[in-house]
Amino acid sequence: MPAQFKDYYTSLGVSREATPDEIKKAFRKLARKYHPDTATDKKTAEAKFKEINEAYEVLGDPDKRKKYDTLGANWNDAGGFTPPPGWRQGGDGGGPAQEFHFGGTGFSDFFEQYFSGGSRYGFPQDFSEAPRGQAGRPRRGHDIEGDILVTLEEAMHGTVRPISLQTVNRKTGQAQTDTIQVRIPPGATDGRRIRVPGHGEAGHGGGQAGDLFLRVRHAAHPEFTTREADVYHELDVAPWEAVLGAEIVVPTLDGSIKLKIPAGTENAQSMRVRGKGLPKGKNGERGDLYVVIQIVLPAEISGAERSAWEQLRSASTFNPRA
Repeated sequence: MPAQFKDYYTSLGVSREATPDEIKKAFRKLARKYHPDTATDKKTAEAKFKEINEAYEVLGDPDKRKKYDTLGANWNDAGGFTPPPGWRQGGDGGGPAQEFHFGGTGFSDFFEQYFSGGSRYGFPQDFSEAPRGQAGRPRRGHDIEGDILVTLEEAMHGTVRPISLQTVNRKTGQAQTDTIQVRIPPGATDGRRIRVPGHGEAGHGGGQAGDLFLRVRHAAHPEFTTREADVYHELDVAPWEAVLGAEIVVPTLDGSIKLKIPAGTENAQSMRVRGKGLPKGKNGERGDLYVVIQIVLPAEISGAERSAWEQLRSASTFNPRA
């Protein structure tokens, strides 16, 4: 049964015609406001932070946004939301007998059903034909997969999250809910699968249950992105700071540091700060922080500033096209 539709454009406060840059700016503004570490109302902020993260997870990805726009074209029609004909939901298809719903992962049922890369279904004997002569033998249940939203702070230090798993028999409608404690280890990278043994599809004929795998999705952060254990931060600098050099305070996962910007720094140049990324391995080793320089031009200039730029143009011998 389709989950309740989520209007991700409304969540981010942007129009359906918003550009990727407008979506990114809207997310960053909201993420700074509702980040649990800085907000005063922690409970409300946490729920809002998850909502805008889920929205950005879809709208910030060109492929997912295209699918979402197709899926949501008629979401507000009379009679309620139904997916377009032929839309493939999450899972493996083929007439599942069990359906699984997650709680506490940071993602809604709508996301899990239509945008998760995992499978929310199990396939017992009547949908997966057993080899001749083996019917009735013990069979292990299938594994199931889902996504779990992990903040960079959780990935940095590790945590334990209570996750509720509801199993629904699609034939009888009977449901059973279990709460499990999932350990997220320090250094959990984006895309890493965390195995929870015995919480997949039930076994058949006395066979063991399958496993649950939760795929880590790093919560989008207003200051950082990640690649494996390395952390990236885009630093806006003024043209004169890039030309003359500067010392600028930049954020890290451990707190702010002063970073020296050498004279003559170019746009998109990366500056490496060793050991300021996520933990990796068991020997205390960490990834690195990469500060990516973004030279920003002023949107407006005063008369005095225009005069100064004109003087620079007259005095300079630099020709970028030479």
